[in-house]
Amino acid sequence: MPDNEERTFCLRFSLSAEIPEEAWEDEDFEGDEWLNEWEVDIKPGLIRAVFTYLRAFEGWSCHLRNRGVSPLDEIEIVMKKDAPTT
Repeated sequence: MPDNEERTFCLRFSLSAEIPEEAWEDEDFEGDEWLNEWEVDIKPGLIRAVFTYLRAFEGWSCHLRNRGVSPLDEIEIVMKKDAPTT
């Protein structure tokens, strides 16, 4: 029976924004616009870049895995080392 080993590596991003008090007084101010920029502009490109890099390694495969956590909060990338051919 083949032996299967597994390890976990976590790369965490903590996001924050400094918003001046005056901004909250403006009725047209969108308080979560900075978070939308992360979700729409930054995060998708980051994920694509990570996959591009990881797929460059021969003998490894990678895919996303959903463990029931919202993709707004967590994205899990599973990497698998293919068994060597003899």
